[in-house]
Amino acid sequence: MPEVHRDPIAGEIISAAIEVHQHFGPGLLESTYERAFAYELNARGLHVEREVTIPVTYKGVAIDCGYRLDLLVDRAIIVEVKSVEQLAPIHEAQVMTYLRLTGARQALLFNFNETTLMRGLRSYLGRGKDVPISRLIGVRSFPETPAT
Repeated sequence: MPEVHRDPIAGEIISAAIEVHQHFGPGLLESTYERAFAYELNARGLHVEREVTIPVTYKGVAIDCGYRLDLLVDRAIIVEVKSVEQLAPIHEAQVMTYLRLTGARQALLFNFNETTLMRGLRSYLGRGKDVPISRLIGVRSFPETPAT
């Protein structure tokens, strides 16, 4: 696997994931890991956006396909969270598609349902640097504002 710690943000994301995994261990729902992960990243001073919608166009027409990134960190790195028996080629294809559609510089895929989190980590390099805001819709930063 390529060296993923060269990017200091990627290194901090991996460190945060390990912290969450050490706290919970395997066996929980993806949504639990995702929210705890977003909290941990935010606590480390990183800008985190959850459930970011990726627009898709076909021949100039916007198509609502429901593609959503789990987390986008510092508008640069896509983070996909899974809690499955094992990562499958479809999970990798999903992340590669997100990289292509957004132009992000990197994506990290985590499977929290592993006894050792590093066994469930995959890193993918994209072509871009930061995700242009024009490529995103429905951005929700973490933490969300509580309802009053």
